[in-house]
Amino acid sequence: MALSEPAAMPAYLDRRNNFGRSPAGGFQRLSFAGSASEYFGIWIVNILLTIVTLGIYSAWAKVRRNRYFYGNTVLLGRGFEYHAKGGQILIGRLIVFAYLIFYNVVLTVMPLAGLVIGLLFFLFVPWLLTRGLRFSARVTSYRNVRFDFVGRTGGAFVAFIVGPVLAALTLGILAPLASRWSYRYIGNNLRYGRKPFATDPGLGAIYKTWLPSAAMILLGFLIIGVIIAINITAMAPLIDDPDAISDELQASIGALTVLIYVLMFAVFGTASLFYRAGVRNVAWSATIFDGKHRLLSDLSRFRYTWIAVSNFVVTLVTLGLMRPWAAVRMATYVNEHTAVRFEGEVGEIFSAIEQEGSAVGAEFMDIEGFDFGF
Repeated sequence: MALSEPAAMPAYLDRRNNFGRSPAGGFQRLSFAGSASEYFGIWIVNILLTIVTLGIYSAWAKVRRNRYFYGNTVLLGRGFEYHAKGGQILIGRLIVFAYLIFYNVVLTVMPLAGLVIGLLFFLFVPWLLTRGLRFSARVTSYRNVRFDFVGRTGGAFVAFIVGPVLAALTLGILAPLASRWSYRYIGNNLRYGRKPFATDPGLGAIYKTWLPSAAMILLGFLIIGVIIAINITAMAPLIDDPDAISDELQASIGALTVLIYVLMFAVFGTASLFYRAGVRNVAWSATIFDGKHRLLSDLSRFRYTWIAVSNFVVTLVTLGLMRPWAAVRMATYVNEHTAVRFEGEVGEIFSAIEQEGSAVGAEFMDIEGFDFGF
């Protein structure tokens, strides 16, 4: 899959009036119809009610936020829908919260038993992740047809436990393999109605996007190492005489420590964002829906990283007040660089899917659908 294809795409038509009008075989881009000022009203009310209710309202705040962002994510003139209820999210959070209290009490009273419970919970995580993915899919719909997720716990264990452990043990060298496993697990088990998605991102392509991130990390460690070496050399004569260290020097050492932590955070954060955008491009562009409709992601890794970093800085400087602007800014950019190419007449495609119906009944969500927050 060549990622240079988008350059030849027709311009995205008006998001409210373009259903079925694009040339056959052309890519249909998503768009985001929301605005920062509009979302700010939702966000500030969510914050205030969450504070007043001591966090209980956060479950309903998540529902309001997701309904806004899903509803304003537009494809072919129609937005997505989010059907979860605040009570479902609250129950899931209360279950996790109750476990954490129980775990800490047991760990304090009987440390060995606490360690055993912690290990059991770690082994239980793949099941929770599978349930979370299923919940997220089944509360999402487009054109009145729900998504579904049919992944098994064993696959989640490989994708989200084995993969990250291997990546960590190899100092990131096998991170592309872990990314491939996770995207394959999610992509190959996702359904829209009864129609499947399928993805098989190339490992070589992921390694190509991994190399610049690895180089960033190595360069960052080199710079940090040089800074530490220079300062150790300057302070070496004072090691034998600690009393000679002045208050000003102690303050300098403290500032240096903070600087090193900030540099490490910046290096790893930037490299991670750069890698995430590249892997998304590879994985999404290798995804096919119903065996013939191709997805596409063509994020600029530099632009994506800049937006994420500048969003973080602006949110931090404004003490969080610019968070709605940052969220809308990122959603707008990501949607504009996500597309689908439908093979055939899009009106007929969706009419057939709507007539076939969704494999998921809404009743399922009322019976056993809980969001555990993973």
